[in-house]
Formats: sequence, structure tokens, C-alpha cells
Amino acid sequence: MPLELTAEQQSIAQGAGGEGAAMAMRIVAATARLMGAPSLIPIASAHIDGALYHGDSGTLFAEKLVEGRAKVAVRATLNVGSIDLTGCSRNRLPPHERVMARRMMDAYRKLGCEPSWTCAPYQAGHRPAPGTDVAWGESNAVVFCNSVLGARTNRYGDFLDIACAIAGFAPYYGFHLEENRRATVVFDVSGLDSAFLASEVAFPILGSLYGRELGGAVGIVSGLARHPGEDALKAFGAAAASAGAVGLFHVSGVTPEAPDLNIALQHQPPEMTIHVSEEMVADSRRRLSTVSGTDRLDAVAIGSPHLSGDEFNQLQQLVAGRKLKIPLYACTSRHALAELEADGGRKSLEDAGIVIVADTCVVVTPILPEAEGAVLMTNSGKFAHYAPGNTGYGVLYGSMAECVESAVAGRPRFGGAP
Repeated sequence: MPLELTAEQQSIAQGAGGEGAAMAMRIVAATARLMGAPSLIPIASAHIDGALYHGDSGTLFAEKLVEGRAKVAVRATLNVGSIDLTGCSRNRLPPHERVMARRMMDAYRKLGCEPSWTCAPYQAGHRPAPGTDVAWGESNAVVFCNSVLGARTNRYGDFLDIACAIAGFAPYYGFHLEENRRATVVFDVSGLDSAFLASEVAFPILGSLYGRELGGAVGIVSGLARHPGEDALKAFGAAAASAGAVGLFHVSGVTPEAPDLNIALQHQPPEMTIHVSEEMVADSRRRLSTVSGTDRLDAVAIGSPHLSGDEFNQLQQLVAGRKLKIPLYACTSRHALAELEADGGRKSLEDAGIVIVADTCVVVTPILPEAEGAVLMTNSGKFAHYAPGNTGYGVLYGSMAECVESAVAGRPRFGGAP
């Protein structure tokens, strides 16, 4: 079916709103034709992943939009950049890359985007209503938006996200369509120990397993006795989107499109049911660590996705005024940082030896020290997936409590804490 543009959309593409808006609309329309979308749909907001520096071309693209007098037509929050503008932490970007990264961040602000600089905009007040069509980038934000908020977005990649935000439209395909949001796989965790399901480590482990098993399919998690909380759903989705291509999951009795199993399946039988076993969980947990049997520990990193206020409260309770022997990098947004500063929490954590990282994270920009054979410990399934390739560090996976105890001891410590 050929793409049909409205008179308004054609006018924008032909330059009625300036060259920047025309370029954005042409990009959106070309993508829609490529994906076989019959039309474009208006969007309520966007979350922009493309402000992270990966090379000069990204900066020049954003500046070309600025030169073309483009402005976002909808609310648009920004994902992490390459520089911590709050000054909490420092990175090792060479001078040219640092300048270009800063120019890129400045360009996106000139386009009218909100300088939120977080991979978790839903923790910073950007929470579109259920059923709302949006154009979000950043894999964990996409899966949270679709799954936990019940808004509708595809996995919009770098530069297409800002094009949609400027145009005010997105291609009408994928998860914008009701039929494509149907669960086709049941991911049954009812056979797992209830104490494990109530623990912090469960959801990155299960999310990683889910992503590997389902790939890009839409599934529904069944068998949870209670709502696990937003931070657990955040961790599950981030791990699933990293290990697979997950853009939407349902949890029976928990997420908005899954009041029960039958509704999430849209009254059709599942194509497959996965009965998650203890052995599958153990294997998934092992896969999150890339090193074993070592007493070496060079750094601890948490906060991917960015730490919430509740997670900072947990961190403060675990540290309890002790001094760390190994640096612990706590990645967060400036919104959570403001709350932490208001109650004196930032100073107490930094006095203990914690390095707070805002606006960015240690896996996407060079903050961790260079060290051959270095080992990083984390409680994040997403960090565990990306850290070896992005930082060169080997990874040990553990709970937040184990991360803190290891940082205090100066070597890996496991067991005794959930």
C-alpha cells in the first residue's frame, strides 16, 4: 500500500515550515515507505536518543537541523549525552571529541528539546498516558513506555527520533497498531521460588533470559504473586531489551494491557509457553558475569537505567556511613540528583567514596579508569550486557547489597544478602 501524506504533511515536506522541518518530514516519510506504513500519525511526545556522541556526523546532522530553523513540534526529552554537565564526574574524552559532544548537546537544546539527559525520562515526569502514540528512542525507555505506561512507540533509532519530534508525526506501523501488541508467548515463572521472585536480583536475570528466549516477540509474564514495583519492571525491561530486541512485554495482572492472561493474548491461544525453571534461571545468572573465580575488583557501577530516588534510598541504607575501598559509580539523572542534594544524601554518599555520575553513564562515555584485565561489578543486566564491549572491563553480576559489600571490602563479596 503506497504511503499517503496529508496536505499538511506534504506542505511541511516541501518547505512551508523551513528547511529543517522539511528535512525531518522527508526522513519520516521515507522511513514510513520503507516500513510499508500506509500513513503517518500525530505523536504526543518524543524521547531523543541521538544526542550521544558517536562521531562528528551526528553533531553535524543536529547542527544542520538548527541551521534550517527546525524546532520540535512536541515535547521531547533528551537521553544521556557524553558529558556530565552537572560537574559530578569527569570523563576521558579527547579534546576534539569533547568539543563535538558538547556542540551536539547544545544543538539539541536549540532544537527545543528538554535537557533531561536521562535514559529514564519516565522517572523525570515524562509519562505519556496509556494509548498515546509517541516516538521514543533508547531501548529501556521504549520498553518501559510500551509495557509499563501503556503508551505506543516503536524502537525509534538515532536521528529518526528527532525527525519525528520536529515533524510531529511518526510512521503508522509496528506497536502503534493494536494487533501488533498482542502477546504471543507466555513466559511462566510460577515454578520459581517465591523468595527469589521477591529479591532484587530476580528481574535483571529474568529479563536477560526473556530477551534471549523471545528476541523481538511480544510475551506475557505469568505467575507473579504480586506487583514487583516500577524499579523491578524497569530492570526487567532494560535487560530484556539488551539481550534481545524486546520493545513490549506484558505482566499478567500488573501492566495496563494485561489485566489478565486472556486479554493480553487478545483472546487467542499462545504460540508458545515457556515454563521457566530453576536451571534456566541459574544459567541466565551465570551469563551475566563474564569473569569468575577472581579476587580482583577495580570498580562497581550501578544505575543503568538511571537510579531512582527509591534506589538511592536503598544505596544510602546499605552504605550506612562506611568508607569504600573500591570506587562505586552511581549513574543517575539530574532530577534524582536534585532530590538527593535536597536531603544531604549526595554529600554523605560522596564522603563514603561513591562517584555520582549524572547526565550520562560509565558505559557510554569513558569515565572508568583504563586498566588491563579490569573487573567491574554491577547489579544491572544492561551494564552486564554492554560493559565488556564498551569499556573492556570483565563483569561480575550481583545484587546492590553485594555490590556495596564488595566496594567496602575491596574484593568481590557474594551471598548473605538478597
